[in-house]
Amino acid sequence: MARSQTDQALYQLRDMVFSGELAPGSNHFEADLATRLGMSRTPIREAALTMQAQGLVNVQPRRGIHIRPISADDMADIYDVICELESLAAARAAEQNYAASDRGVARQCIEDMDASLAAEDRVAWARADDRFHAELVRLGGNKRVEEVVARYTDQVRRARMITLQLRPLPTQSNDDHRAVLDAIAAGDATTARCLHRSHRQRARALLTGLIHEFGLRAL
Repeated sequence: MARSQTDQALYQLRDMVFSGELAPGSNHFEADLATRLGMSRTPIREAALTMQAQGLVNVQPRRGIHIRPISADDMADIYDVICELESLAAARAAEQNYAASDRGVARQCIEDMDASLAAEDRVAWARADDRFHAELVRLGGNKRVEEVVARYTDQVRRARMITLQLRPLPTQSNDDHRAVLDAIAAGDATTARCLHRSHRQRARALLTGLIHEFGLRAL
């Protein structure tokens, strides 16, 4: 099914924000973005309102679209929320007695991350990592948790893509994912929760540290 113009605008604008093409802290008029994307202002405006609800931009009357800056404090707060909710999802997933086939998508994500690291392709790794975390939350079986995590994950993804080439090769992250999935397979909810919380806490420290060190708020 063909995307509507609003969906196309949303897809392209989000990609421009995540890639840094629309830099954190920058301002853009709807008319300029419409010209850039070859469409009218209406789908740009509708897409911007959706992105505002996702916490990526602020829509300012007569001043255009403001790309929200990346703040270490914001990222720390967001990671606190994601850490607790994803850890809950990991514990709940361990309680579901899933068959190996039910865990197949998550296992494939880890294999894709391993292959990406072997090729030193950080972008492919990040995409597989996103899929793993989304699948982990889905396995937790709580739609409300999925909704909240999805919103905040968008904000984390933007900061992570900008810092991706600054961080060490994330081999520890793959090991963490594998250990969490093994705990889920063993039905060990406490271990799954604790391992995932530690994993997200390490990620929080790394990302906020990079933002502080390199002054990424000003990008």
